[in-house]
Parts: sequence; structure tokens; C-alpha cells
Amino acid sequence: MSDDVLVVIGVGGMGIAVARRLGSGSRVLLADVDAAAAESATDRLLDEGYDATPVEVDVSSQASVGALAERAAALGDVRTVVHTAGLSPVQAPVRAILDVDLLGVAYVLDAFGAVIAPGGSGIVIASMAGHSAPGSPTADVRGLATTPAADLADSPLLAEGNFAGPGVAYAFAKRVNLMQVQAASEVWGLRGARINSVSPGVIATPMGKSELGSEHGGRMRDAVAASNAKRVGTAADVAEAVAFLTGSSAGFISGTDLLVDGGVTAVQHGRAAG
Repeated sequence: MSDDVLVVIGVGGMGIAVARRLGSGSRVLLADVDAAAAESATDRLLDEGYDATPVEVDVSSQASVGALAERAAALGDVRTVVHTAGLSPVQAPVRAILDVDLLGVAYVLDAFGAVIAPGGSGIVIASMAGHSAPGSPTADVRGLATTPAADLADSPLLAEGNFAGPGVAYAFAKRVNLMQVQAASEVWGLRGARINSVSPGVIATPMGKSELGSEHGGRMRDAVAASNAKRVGTAADVAEAVAFLTGSSAGFISGTDLLVDGGVTAVQHGRAAG
């Protein structure tokens, strides 16, 4: 068995698909805030022949993420980190979304940027929502993306009152994620490693299905129908994009984002421009 370590944070549909796609031959660390879910996912992978270990982590806690990074490094060479954990607007209020989707990404990029092995790579799962988020000036977004992780929670830009609702907070967090990855690519690059993001569209995971069933579901279905692919995505679609970006074929790609949305964003932007 290789001493290479794959860390998957978040054991939902995308996380499990990524673990299956990338985990063969590596030590797989499955991390989630729900310890029982991490253990259940681990049991499934063990039954399929993977070398998997569960661990509980709260990505909204810098100390918890730091402990996860230390545990991963103790297992071997941390070659790949894929951060899929997140909350959608129908799952949580503004504060929780900012803590998990924005602060959590900062903590993961910071902690794993200190332990990623030379030649390693990481992925943050962002969202197509980050490409159409309205609001704050780019300077504010960039300022948040470059603020040290330890200081980010105290930023007045993240005050709950600045956001009209969970949907606005979610889109804002995902927009910041794109610049967080850009900023982190320099630090990861100093270790000879790469970091990128993937922005999924409407994906048929439990989270995606809950969004389709929400008050915004009709608009989402219309967007899918008008897209190039004319279907919702699958967790496997996302896992394939992650496999490309973390693999040797993408060795010259770092600090960028790959939209995996079936063309929804392209169609929407094209219509807006027209």
C-alpha cells in the first residue's frame, strides 16, 4: 500500500464519488462533521477494497481543521486534498453558511497549504453561483480572500446584517472561494503543489435535490432546460473534473476554476450580454 494520502472533506454524494474515483492505491481519510456519516462512508469503501479511515471535523473551526491536517500528514504524504463540505441556502441560516462555506475554505486552504506534499494538488468545490453573485465590490472580495485565516472571522464584511438571506450569503461565499483559491495558489506553489476549484451546477446529490425542491427550484429547472447539456449533473461528472485537475495532465494548471454546470452559466451570461 502506498503512503500517499487522499483527504476528502465532506462525505456527501460528491465526496464519496471523488473518494471512489481517486482513492485506489492511496490511504483515504474521510472527514465530516457528522462522525456517523464518516464511519458509514468508510465502511462502504472498506467493503469495496479501499484503505479508508474516518475522522470527525468541523470546518468552521480552525483548530479542528488544523488537527485534521496534522492527522493526514501523520498517515503519509498528503498528495491530494478535496474539500467538498458545504451548506446550501435551504440547509442553513446566513451565519452558518458564512462560517462553513467561506471561513471553512480559508481554514482548509491554510492548514493543508502547510502540509501538502511536493507535487500534490487540492480542489475546493465552489459553485456556479459564485460566477453570478451580485453585490460587494471586487476589492472587498479580494480583501477577504487575502485576509489571514485567523483574522477572517472578525471582518466587518462578514457581519450577518450585510446579507439579505441565505441565498445571498451563499453566492457571496462562493464568489470569495474563487479568489481564495487564486490567493492560496501562491502559497501552495511554494511547496511545489497546486490548488484549483471546481464550480458545479445543479447536481443530483441530496443537497442538489433539496435545492430543486425549494422555492427556487423552478428557476433552477428552467436554467437546466435552457443549458447546453439539458440535464442535471451527477456526482460522477464532478469527480471526473476533480480527477483531471488533480492529475498529471493538469500539471500546468493552478489557481483557476473549472465550471461543471452543463453550460448554464455560459447561456445565462450570453443572454444577459444580448
